Amino acid sequence: MTPPATAGGTDKSSASIAPLRSPYLLKAVCSSFIRNLANLHALDYKAAGLEKLGHPDGYVRRQVEGWTTRYFAAKTDENPDLESAISWLNAKIPGESGVSLVHNDYKFDNIMLDPEDLTKITAVLDWEMVTIGDPLMDLGTTLGYWMDKDAGEQMLNMPFNPRVLMENVTRRDLAEMYSDASGRNVSDILYYYVFGTFKIAVIAQQIFARYVKGSTSDEHFANFGGFARALGRIASNAVSSGKI
Repeated sequence: MTPPATAGGTDKSSASIAPLRSPYLLKAVCSSFIRNLANLHALDYKAAGLEKLGHPDGYVRRQVEGWTTRYFAAKTDENPDLESAISWLNAKIPGESGVSLVHNDYKFDNIMLDPEDLTKITAVLDWEMVTIGDPLMDLGTTLGYWMDKDAGEQMLNMPFNPRVLMENVTRRDLAEMYSDASGRNVSDILYYYVFGTFKIAVIAQQIFARYVKGSTSDEHFANFGGFARALGRIASNAVSSGKI
């Protein structure tokens, strides 16, 4: 097994000469990104002495119910789309699909790429939420950050992923890349994607609530209520369409 954070290098000379926007390089970078997540999930956390990081039994239910509680504690305005998705998530909580290390915030602005070979990941950052849990919940969060062309300019321009990647590689592409790399069944990925989108919406709502209450005066956070509403709409649309 290839260790995470060094996975996914394709032929270095080919990647180095490929144009930045070439379909080959775009897919190769995304494949490396997702393969690295699969490698993280394949690590033997017990052999590494990390089994005390979390409690995997009931992980999915705790996550859904915990983030639901956090949302209502931070609620400032009506968000019917998001609350519809919350009801759906709580009504359809699945059992665990497996147990692994879970990063909990795996996205492009939490990785570092080799500037000489953009298909090679040299580091993964921001580990404060790492735990032991269901790997598909981790994948769902990663997919939740991944916007498509229908998300609108505001969401496509958020800094969490390079826009050029999101416009050329779909969430379905990423899910299939993960399945190929991990051997895991992703046929029920809709649930985990909706959860990831909901979780990110709650984070945005928590930040906005602090702004509304005057806990922060940074005007940048005045837009976060709009982000929460947009993410609620995206989650609700995914539930209605049955597609990620």
